[in-house]
Amino acid sequence: MPHTDFVHLRVHSAYSLSEGAIRVDQIAALAREARMPAVAITDTANLFGALEFSQYCVGKGVQPIIGCQISLARTEKPGLAPDPIVLLAQTTAGIDNLQHLSSAGFLESDPAAPHLAFDTIAARAEGLFLLTGGTRGPLARLLSEGREPEAASLLARMREAFGDRLAVELHRHNTNLDRALEPGLITLADRFGLPLVATNECFFDRPAMYEAHDALMCIAESRMLADADRRRVTPEHWFKPAAAMRALFADLPDACDNTLAIARTCAAMAETRKPLLPVCPKVRPGTTEEETLRAMAREGLALRMAAKGTDGAARYEERLEYELRVIVEMGFAGYFLIVADFIQWAKAQGIPVGPGRGSGAGSVVAWALTITDLDPLQFNLLFERFLNPERVSMPDFDIDFCQERRDEVISYVRREYGNERVAQIITFGKLQARAAVRDVGRVLGMPYGQVNRVAELIPNNPAKPVTLKEAVEGERRLADLRDADESVRRLLEIAMQIEGLYRHASTHAAGVVIGDRPLTDLVPMYRDPREGTLVTQYNMKYVEQAGLVKFDFLGLTTLTILQKAVAFARGQGAEVDLDRIPLDDEKTYAMLSRGDAGGVFQFESQGMRDVLRQMRPDRFGDLIAAGALYRPGPMANIPAYCQRKHGEPWQPPHEELRDILEETYGIMVYQEQVMQIAQKMGGYSLGSADLLRRAMGKKIRSEMDSQRQIFTEGAIARGISDAKAVEVFDLMAKFADYGFKKSHAAAYALVSYQTAWMKANHPVAFLAACMSLSIANTDKLAALRQEAARMGIRMLPPSITRSDAAFSMELLAGGPLAIRDALAEIKKVGM
Repeated sequence: MPHTDFVHLRVHSAYSLSEGAIRVDQIAALAREARMPAVAITDTANLFGALEFSQYCVGKGVQPIIGCQISLARTEKPGLAPDPIVLLAQTTAGIDNLQHLSSAGFLESDPAAPHLAFDTIAARAEGLFLLTGGTRGPLARLLSEGREPEAASLLARMREAFGDRLAVELHRHNTNLDRALEPGLITLADRFGLPLVATNECFFDRPAMYEAHDALMCIAESRMLADADRRRVTPEHWFKPAAAMRALFADLPDACDNTLAIARTCAAMAETRKPLLPVCPKVRPGTTEEETLRAMAREGLALRMAAKGTDGAARYEERLEYELRVIVEMGFAGYFLIVADFIQWAKAQGIPVGPGRGSGAGSVVAWALTITDLDPLQFNLLFERFLNPERVSMPDFDIDFCQERRDEVISYVRREYGNERVAQIITFGKLQARAAVRDVGRVLGMPYGQVNRVAELIPNNPAKPVTLKEAVEGERRLADLRDADESVRRLLEIAMQIEGLYRHASTHAAGVVIGDRPLTDLVPMYRDPREGTLVTQYNMKYVEQAGLVKFDFLGLTTLTILQKAVAFARGQGAEVDLDRIPLDDEKTYAMLSRGDAGGVFQFESQGMRDVLRQMRPDRFGDLIAAGALYRPGPMANIPAYCQRKHGEPWQPPHEELRDILEETYGIMVYQEQVMQIAQKMGGYSLGSADLLRRAMGKKIRSEMDSQRQIFTEGAIARGISDAKAVEVFDLMAKFADYGFKKSHAAAYALVSYQTAWMKANHPVAFLAACMSLSIANTDKLAALRQEAARMGIRMLPPSITRSDAAFSMELLAGGPLAIRDALAEIKKVGM
């Protein structure tokens, strides 16, 4: 494909938050469509999109140029607005230096308005090309103030730091300022023998986007389009084709030629890396990570078996050794040690930790190290669903901590590994359909009531957001409003154009990364202006591709409730150890079978209560199934499960599969069952069965056809007919589409059971704990009080004259009536 003779070196993506209106993938596509051989991303202060941009460009056959618009601090007087310059990375060293400079802006100055001193920039000049900022840059400002000597002095400093990696930037955005300052900039360039470079600072992709981009900037700055004294860009700030730029600079063709010359010098991009794990500080002296892991796992299993009883210990030891071999061969011994370290520390501090979450509950090694607290063999959980020896990918433990004390664990990790090596992960808030309509309506100055009528007609489904286009097409009243009122039409058109753009950056609720070196050596860093938290500039997806290993520290309020409930029960004279409560408590199952699940984790909704009444659970396996079935798709199998549980006959698809499907009455509920069927009927290993499960979930036709043949041949070799093998395969494919991880369902069923057991056996303590965590939620508090009344628990002794709500809120907040004293006065009647 012949290339054009111009390259855009100043492009703001949507990561120039509420300023840029071009998505990263669009930039690459625009450059390819315009036949430009390269294109630069130069977001304001940040490198949020650097790795993502690199990958999109490579995919489009376009050379990515990683740049950043840096604000140069003004030293003559504090508080003056800094001037933008642009740095473009030419080499790997340049990428590294740009990464450090962008990080320094956020970490060493005001993160809401990052800026750097020139000396800081000069110290990191290696591998970077400097553009002087055009009409908005420091040279142009000094010239506009009549300070030509100072402009020359600054340019001399730039020349000293960057040598021939420097160009004087020219803008022609059709403004009087551009025209007035250009001669002075050209004179400076001539004086120092520097090249000129033509740039068009691109904020949006096409001229028709100008008004929507203007509205976006108003939204960011809480202004209105009608305001005269606000920041604006011109209709010329779009991704112009090469011919338009050549025509615009026809009198200075060298300035366009130099965009190509500069692009040729920029031969570096943000790269992916293999996972980089730090060394766990708890490795035992004189041993390796592998040796420490093996020793700790064996010791931990011995303790587990001593508590459980030694029957069947050989089976556990065999599974442990198999898992250890796989973990070590895949290079993940250090990962398990790191996770075990901070979980064991949390438990030693009395911080509640969940029994497991996700597929990690299927690991005996994790159970032995007390990372999880659910016996994988007792519940037939598969290690290969967590870590597949036939497909190398990072393990991923998602860990639930007490909501109130989760931050203590993160602080411990920072102390262990160093503040500069531990950070949370950035996340970006997008303008969703409703928010876009409300924000655009405000900046247009439309009446609130009119905008609200439009917004309320847009479906609000956080789990599956509806786009504005889909809303208009699916809601006749919305389309009628648009057709009947020109102002509504304009509102919707602008909102559709900015919908999906990034509005703000914040800190991910759970993700934490730990580096094997200071993180700024690996990824650009950010500091949340609201919380002061150290955060990566790359989001969850790209921070892992950059080599950082993510650990999820999730806050689960239920764990806090359980801890408080146990403490309150102790105040009533009852000692409770939730790790040792029986899983066959008749009182608990009778309560759940009545649908009496107020305050019970996972089972509190009306729909789930109906399921419990229909199912009448009497074993822990029912609770696992209930959690896995109560979702779109498998929910249709709930009636069949319940009918079969209560006596309706059933037959497995093939008699060989009866033992696999018996626990769910012939219904495929779990992903692990699909894997076991593939193993038993098709001759798969569990590792290859996990690959089959993944292929079924993706539904790639060619892969499915290949797997069907492998499965069928394996089944025929075991004496099963071709027709029956195909029937079972198709049944598996259907269920694999929405099958649930049994390991996750089992771990969360344990939390559900613990809350149900506390409610059934220690209702006063349990409801008091629930109320203490709902003190700021009056609706939830009222529902819990109704639950207490229904159970015959009187919240106030007769001598108290204050309102029930006031009493509850005061005592649970730790007021004059302390909880331990209040519990003594709460009277339980009729139980």
